[in-house]
Amino acid sequence: MTRLLLAAALCSVFSVVPTAAQVNADTIYDVVEHHTVDNDGVSIHYVTHGEGPALLFIHGFPNQWYDWRHQMAALSDEYQVVAISLRGYNRSDRPAGVENYDVEHLTADVAAVIADLGRDRAMIVGHDWGGIVAWSFAERYPEMTERLVIFNRPHPRSRKREMALNNEQKRRSAYIARFTTNPGDLGGMNAEQRARRWEGTVWYERYLEAYRRSDYEAMLNYYRAYYPAPPWMVDDSPIVPLDIPVLEFHGLDDGAYVNESLNDTWVSMGRDFTLVTLPGVGHNSQNTGDIPFVTNMLRSWLTLQSARP
Repeated sequence: MTRLLLAAALCSVFSVVPTAAQVNADTIYDVVEHHTVDNDGVSIHYVTHGEGPALLFIHGFPNQWYDWRHQMAALSDEYQVVAISLRGYNRSDRPAGVENYDVEHLTADVAAVIADLGRDRAMIVGHDWGGIVAWSFAERYPEMTERLVIFNRPHPRSRKREMALNNEQKRRSAYIARFTTNPGDLGGMNAEQRARRWEGTVWYERYLEAYRRSDYEAMLNYYRAYYPAPPWMVDDSPIVPLDIPVLEFHGLDDGAYVNESLNDTWVSMGRDFTLVTLPGVGHNSQNTGDIPFVTNMLRSWLTLQSARP
């Protein structure tokens, strides 16, 4: 039986085109089911489509669940794809106060969604700030994390090292001081400007509506709650390796993170760690560049993992 499963997984790896999904990236918006779940008085919005193992996507800053539309549409033929709206965004609640946006609350929101699905665990996929939440969720809720996939968000330990020691990373992270000391609508963060990149597509009005519902002060509270004031320090606490398989995608032209942030990530891993670097791709590696390659690689990796004895 193990050989049969492995053979099926290998066929998936070398297949150029996966099984056709029932929806595409433009129509996934129309078929998802909308849900809300209460986490300690805060209503968290999430959407679902498809059946099978739960694959939960967490968006970044200042994005929306729509950013995962390509992966959700393609993988909904095999998985129950789930995408959360982080607190402060879109249809989720926007509680006031920096203390409501610390990692403890953000990871508890994810746990609440998984429980609301009637599941004990899920495969977690995160990008950017969603990557911070995903890394942190795997550390805080290992029993609820089946597998972990990260898009362009280096491991927190590696990220802290580069922020402390790498002058180029310090330069790239200068925006954090601006975000943590200024009010929410810093030029370029209003709804019309954020949605402008989608003009001419079916997604323009959808993004515009979502950004109008979102709270920019809440978005910046993520930074205020997470980042200490400089000087940043190396994390020298004992390493507790993650005892789950991890897949990390990283666009090498990411302007936010130096590529040295990828170094020694494997030291924090207790299981297999797969790193896929994407030359010529920037920060939004889930929906720019060669999207079919990234999505097929994600599918193949999940299939291989499920075939393991």
